[in-house]
Amino acid sequence: MKKISQYIILGVIVSFGLFYIYTKLSAADEGDIAPDFEATLVDGTPFKLSELQGGYVLLDFWGSWCPPCIKESPQLVALHQKHGDKLTIVSVALEKNKDSWKKVVSKFGYTWKNQIVSQNRFVMLSDIARKYGVSEIPAKFLISPDGKLIGNYSFQEIDNLISNTTSNK
Repeated sequence: MKKISQYIILGVIVSFGLFYIYTKLSAADEGDIAPDFEATLVDGTPFKLSELQGGYVLLDFWGSWCPPCIKESPQLVALHQKHGDKLTIVSVALEKNKDSWKKVVSKFGYTWKNQIVSQNRFVMLSDIARKYGVSEIPAKFLISPDGKLIGNYSFQEIDNLISNTTSNK
């Protein structure tokens, strides 16, 4: 019986490892067109990422259960307040419980329209997160006005890029 449980544990570990590798290898890379997706916003409005083309987009994956995500919430809100007219934020909450995100959104003042809750028993199995190779959160992806992935930048780097881009026009 002990041997069988060891094989089961080994099988689970190998399965997760293969899933992780598959997710990373199948995800879009910097310079690629950002994978498009459709979802429903928290207000019930249909959403399609490609409809935001023409301006900078920050795709932010987070979870109400994630301490680092909560810690960076004030920076995300500050970035929106400073560049909301030049940068569209799309936040994707990866949640087990569909209502858990509400406390964080209320506490920190997430006021942007494009908020999505992706509910899944295994949160990292979200279809949207898998398209971007998200294996840990928080994860941020900056998308250029022409729809290409620029990269995964810090808030300061995003602030600098948006400030420099708009001041050169």
